[in-house]
Amino acid sequence: MSQNTFCWADIPVTNLDRAIKFYSAVLKGEVKKDSFGDMSFGLLPHYESNVSGCLVAMKDNQPSQNGPMVYFSVNDRLDDAIMQVREHGGKILQERHQIGPHGFRAIIVDSEGNRVALHSVKG
Repeated sequence: MSQNTFCWADIPVTNLDRAIKFYSAVLKGEVKKDSFGDMSFGLLPHYESNVSGCLVAMKDNQPSQNGPMVYFSVNDRLDDAIMQVREHGGKILQERHQIGPHGFRAIIVDSEGNRVALHSVKG
């Protein structure tokens, strides 16, 4: 049984190749394009048994700035990740700020229109 409350996230996109390029730069890790049947997706970086997800274009699931907010760990490189957001077609909604004893985050809109957070334990 998994110790994580969340086990996977499907991040909706409209342009898979653009989203793969965006997230590869922001997360500083390869997002691998793959397919299963007639569905193509971008597998987000993950290691061993950590929780991850994929980028997927689906007609019934569209990018949104409303609803649950997914946090992406950027491993103590928050300033660089914010710069990559700007350089790869994203938008900053809230600049880097402290979230109490839980580290720092920036809230962004990705290249597809999803509102997500970038998180780092250290500033």
